[in-house]
This record gives sequence, C-alpha cells and structure tokens, in this order.
Amino acid sequence: MNWVTKCLNVLWGLFAWLCLILLVLFMLVVVVIVPSADRRQKLATWSSRMTFTLPMVDVQIRGMDNLPTDDCVVVANHASYLDGILLKGYLPWRFNFVIKGEMRNFGPAHFLLRRSGAKFVERTDVKGSTRDARQIVKAALEGESLGFFPEGTFQEEPGILRFRPGAFVAATKSEMPVVPIAIGGSRYMLPAKRLLPRRGPLTIDILPAIAPGDRDFETSRGLAEAARQRILAVVDEPDLLAQEDEPGS
Repeated sequence: MNWVTKCLNVLWGLFAWLCLILLVLFMLVVVVIVPSADRRQKLATWSSRMTFTLPMVDVQIRGMDNLPTDDCVVVANHASYLDGILLKGYLPWRFNFVIKGEMRNFGPAHFLLRRSGAKFVERTDVKGSTRDARQIVKAALEGESLGFFPEGTFQEEPGILRFRPGAFVAATKSEMPVVPIAIGGSRYMLPAKRLLPRRGPLTIDILPAIAPGDRDFETSRGLAEAARQRILAVVDEPDLLAQEDEPGS
C-alpha cells in the first residue's frame, strides 16, 4: 500500500468519525426537544443510517421479507461498536435495542440511548441483572419489538461466542418469534482496539424467523443455540464455543 492510499484511508476514517460526531450532537438536541418517543426513535433511525450514508459505506441488506410485520425479537452476532448503529439504521424504527448496563456510567451516552428507546441490562451485579431482566421480559410481554446482541460483548479475535439466555427467555415467555441476523464486515471496518475505521462493505442478512411452535422454541437454551447455528452458517467466522469443547483447548 503506497503512501497516497494510506493518506486517503486516514482521511476517510477521520471523515467517518466526523459524520458520527455531528450526528450524535444532532441526536442529543433531538432527544431533549422532541417530546414524542416515536418521533425520537424515527430520528434515531435516520441518524444511524446517515452514519453510513454520508461516508458512502456500501451496506447491503438481504432477507428483509423474513422480518415479521408484527412484534418479534431479533438477535445478531456482535463484532464491533458499529453493530448497534448499523441495525438501528437499517431495521424498522420500532426496534429497541438492549445494551449492556455499563453504559449507564456514561451520562450523555446513557441519556441519548435511553431517550432513543434503548433498554439496559446489568451484566455483573446479580440484583441489578435480575431487575433488568424482569423489565425486558415485561417489555416483551407488552409486545415491544426488541433487538439483542446475545454474545454480550465482542473481541478482536474472529468468531461467534456463546449466546446469553436473556433474549431467548424474553422470546419464550412472550411467545414472540426470534429472527437471527448475521452481520458481516463490521469487524474489519472497526474491530476491538482500533480507533480509526477502515472502509469496506457491510452486510446484514436477516434469516428466517424461529416461530413459537417450532421444535427449537421449546426451551430458551435450545432456542439460543438454534439461532446461533443459523448465524454461524452465514458469517465467515469460526465457532468459538466448539473450539472451547475441543480436547486440549
């Protein structure tokens, strides 16, 4: 890679960050002055999509017909900080995403996400985790469409981690279909420990829903693994859980 290409890549990365910062500032104003929750969510969806449109990122979304028109639970693999912004921008505005509770420690970010419809789940404190889980199940029972990254975190190493049960408990209790979503390209664009994004294509594959009555819907654990295997069949990344089970690992 010659120095001209390197310079262009750096300039593009800085421009992408500038777009994100300006859109975040716009949303901070929106969540303060716009009283309607639905209007705030629609503007959050628009802003999230503009994060990729302005720097001309090639985003391909496939399988939109697989997304039920009624309320459902979507679950996706997690490889980058971009994943939440990506799905918020390209899925229908009605979806509220469940985010790790540590974001409550970042005042402006917590305020922005909460006012944009996000839910929070504590991962370390047992009492807080139980409280948040109940609230999420309650939201699902009330028919709210929810989005989860059930791995709970992401790492620099490619691969799919174990799926945590929260999303699938909410789905089984509310009898809402689960829609697996496979995200591709975000780990390359902005992996863990990288500050400047790289330009590259992004893909969103919306896979067929796992509906109540399906054999995989009988238990939350079976539902989690079924969704995980469907995502693994699409993404070009290894099964890290299988590697853990290998002798000598």
